[in-house]
Amino acid sequence: QHYLDFFFPGALTMIVLFTAIFTMMSVIEDRKAGFLLSVLVAPVSRSVIVLGKVLGGATLATLQGMIFLVFAPALGVRFTLASFGMTVLVIFLMSFSLTALGFIIAWPMDSTQAFHAIINLFLIPLWLLSGSLFPLSGASMWIRLLMRVNPLTYGTEALRSLLFPGSAAKDLPLSTNFAVLALFTLVMFGLSFVVANRRSTKPAA
Repeated sequence: QHYLDFFFPGALTMIVLFTAIFTMMSVIEDRKAGFLLSVLVAPVSRSVIVLGKVLGGATLATLQGMIFLVFAPALGVRFTLASFGMTVLVIFLMSFSLTALGFIIAWPMDSTQAFHAIINLFLIPLWLLSGSLFPLSGASMWIRLLMRVNPLTYGTEALRSLLFPGSAAKDLPLSTNFAVLALFTLVMFGLSFVVANRRSTKPAA
């Protein structure tokens, strides 16, 4: 059971992370196809454009996470209506914040290869230092510090608390995890809006 306490929430976090980040590659593809320019000149607020793009990617990542969640009862997870709702909320907050992060990275770029290079540089470390493979309490001091500043840690811990409430592997209270995750979501969406408004459109040749 102790191994599953780490494997299942960690695998769920990884699925959400990769799906959310890589959906934003469509921003670069839309720019190349000229579709993004057409959207930007439309008489709508850029905040609506950013929200629509991020929400679309977050919805896809949330659905991917919920598909994986179907296997939870086979591992001994027993949901109540409240715990299931809170689990879905955590998955959505993780999906939304990470999709917004992917948007921030993808928006200034014109090359999918550059996007892949930057994402691969910190995507795996972000996941490895999220408490998906080893507990926060068992890490050395400098690793523990990195894990505490990694917002993904709080999403993983929240999932572990909800899926395995009796787990001895929990290191942070659920209220703290929710608060940090919600704050990270708001910051990432705010930054994505700022980045979208600072993007200068190149004139056509």
